[in-house]
Amino acid sequence: MNILERKSIRKYKSDIKISDDVLKQIVLEANLAPSSMNMQPWRYVIIRSEEGKNKLLDALYGNKLQLETSAAMIVMFNDLNKFLYAEKIYDEAVGKGLMPEEVRDKQLLNIRNMMPKIDLEKMNQGGLIDCGLAAMNLMHVARLHGYDTCPIGGFNHEAIFDVCDMDPNRYTPVMIISIGVADEKGYETIRLPFDDVATFK
Repeated sequence: MNILERKSIRKYKSDIKISDDVLKQIVLEANLAPSSMNMQPWRYVIIRSEEGKNKLLDALYGNKLQLETSAAMIVMFNDLNKFLYAEKIYDEAVGKGLMPEEVRDKQLLNIRNMMPKIDLEKMNQGGLIDCGLAAMNLMHVARLHGYDTCPIGGFNHEAIFDVCDMDPNRYTPVMIISIGVADEKGYETIRLPFDDVATFK
């Protein structure tokens, strides 16, 4: 399956479900995306029950067809407390022989020194970039598993915290990704030519 042929899908085959195991595998493979200091700030709430979808409807500005027909709506958040996982991540890296102990210790010391003077807005911006990488990874991974997706940015970012039971002081909403099996071809779209987007120096 050619990932370059990915299209944003707005109507799915509503009788198609995706198992827990497959959704977990898609998320785990999407987690291979790069992130600053390998902190992996992306967090997902996977909504697929009728109750969950009904609740999500109140936070959407549109996209009702995606909500009704998709196998799941994956809400992505950026975790502003991502550094709470630093020790866990680096300890496991050391245990698997992927990182020398002295590198782990230096990284953890850098984080401890940085935390008192950290700019939350800058950290949020960096986390949103990391989450964007993971989101695109998830959409390509889903396609490799035989599923289609569509990223959704138009939703009520305030209401989504209650829908997903997430702490607004810790998390920032990034996007919603619908996932399922396409029941349409998806729109053909135009992309800018090379000269409009890149230059050689």
